[in-house]
Amino acid sequence: MHPFNMDHLEYPKKEVWEERRRWFESVEEEYRSNGSYFVSEQACALIAEVQSVFCAGAWIAVIILSLPAIDSQLRETELPDFKGNTKELLTTSGVNPKLQKLRIRRNSLVHIDIDNPAITIDQQWFDREELEAEAKDAVRLMFEAFYISPGT
Repeated sequence: MHPFNMDHLEYPKKEVWEERRRWFESVEEEYRSNGSYFVSEQACALIAEVQSVFCAGAWIAVIILSLPAIDSQLRETELPDFKGNTKELLTTSGVNPKLQKLRIRRNSLVHIDIDNPAITIDQQWFDREELEAEAKDAVRLMFEAFYISPGT
């Protein structure tokens, strides 16, 4: 047993869950503002999943799941006939260049490099605040891409 508490493996306190939920919903509201938007049903479903793992404090899962939500939204609403990969999609759609960094980070988490792991057990134990900040950045980028252009 590790000498430190792994909060992310325990049920979060209700207050913590609610604080995270409020933060997540406030970011969504900030990007949505008062516009009317075309939305992807798949992206909406994935965002609900991102919110669940965010509230649970599963920061790596937030990073991993935010990119498919972005991809779904862009393919369905911005470039419905686009056939390229996500890297090309992000470039073609003209979204925030930080999304390419998110894509690279997500890929490093999903596709293992045995000599240079993207996440370690020690990072899960000791870098919780950094991982949370990274997850929050991913959520902001996800909503920025989701609400990229108001509908008419």
